[in-house]
Amino acid sequence: MMLVCGVDEAGRGPLCGAVVAAAVILDPARPIAGLADSKKLSEAARDRLAPLIKRDALAWSIAEASVEEIDRLNILHATMLAMRRAIEGLSRQPGEALIDGNRIPPGLQMAARAIVKGDATEPAISAASILAKTHRDAQLVALHQQYPEYGFEQHKGYPTAMHLEVLARLGPTPHHRLSFGPVRAAVSQKRLFD
Repeated sequence: MMLVCGVDEAGRGPLCGAVVAAAVILDPARPIAGLADSKKLSEAARDRLAPLIKRDALAWSIAEASVEEIDRLNILHATMLAMRRAIEGLSRQPGEALIDGNRIPPGLQMAARAIVKGDATEPAISAASILAKTHRDAQLVALHQQYPEYGFEQHKGYPTAMHLEVLARLGPTPHHRLSFGPVRAAVSQKRLFD
């Protein structure tokens, strides 16, 4: 039986933090009920499913590309890098990778298919989306302990009105993506008023 892994990412749109990717090879003998696109699940459902995926999958891996890599490469290339790292981190080699979206990371050592909205139709991609999202959310909650005034535990780094207001007032943390427009704008605005 050929092993197939599902791959998805979390954190392309936020203004701070790493972009996180996960790869999962599900065990057909141990189906996991309730898998769906992580964005369609509640936080409680994701937090309940993540440990089940880690326990019952044949293999899983979580990887990331750092803020520095995002700023150097751009978010698309950093996302592809994180996805490739997640696949390469699997303890078992899949024969095929199913990638959520419309692009395949370059340099893969197996067959691969890009599937638009695959996180809603392919259980292995759904599982990967849940692992990537819960991992990244946990990182932002930890970042909140370091920078409570930014409210990371609420917006998880996305450009909400509250985040943009704090960013304009306090400027970016070392975890903000300087290549993103709103962060660049906050840096120049802060220089004007300092």
